[in-house]
Amino acid sequence: MKLYSYYRSGTSYRVRMALNYKGAEYENAPVNLKDGEQHGEAYRRLNPQGLLPALEMPGGVLTQSPAILEWIEETWPEPALLPEDPFLRAKVRAIAAIIGCDTHPIQNLRILLYLKNELGQPQETVQEWARHWIAKGFDAVEPMIAGTVGPFAFGETPGMADIYLLPQIYNAHRFGVDMEAYPRIAGIESAAADVEAFAAAHPSRQPDTPDED
Repeated sequence: MKLYSYYRSGTSYRVRMALNYKGAEYENAPVNLKDGEQHGEAYRRLNPQGLLPALEMPGGVLTQSPAILEWIEETWPEPALLPEDPFLRAKVRAIAAIIGCDTHPIQNLRILLYLKNELGQPQETVQEWARHWIAKGFDAVEPMIAGTVGPFAFGETPGMADIYLLPQIYNAHRFGVDMEAYPRIAGIESAAADVEAFAAAHPSRQPDTPDED
């Protein structure tokens, strides 16, 4: 398998964590979003939407991280990323949707570049936009996991909710969100640092991570 990824892409980060955790073998194929490689003809043949990630395999290409993550979970059932209980599964998927549908899409790179370049907003306003929407997402998630037990969102081992939250925590640091307001979410970051499969997926450890980043 070949994962088309960018070191700081939150959606790519999700898929890297899942593949690593399952022990799946794959090649990391960087696509430079800053240079616009995702808009090139070669990549558009893989993913007509021109977004990351894309997972290429002998049977074809999968796009959209939620679909890829569900495929990974169904293909490698162990270790599980979703709880067995249907109600808890729905709770996990609700958190994934808060981050994946309502929070991440409106403060990813293409949105921020549109605000800055096409709409002429200053960088300070762009930064505040990102902080605002990340905080709104975390405001919803923090009470949803405040009463759960364990270092991760739903227990002693990492799962799908953590895979969605960790890239957003990374973005929260980039944009200056006050993480003291979210102790439960911040604790997940600390716990994940001790899980090599997750630590190896971090943006700071990718083949395309700039030396100065």
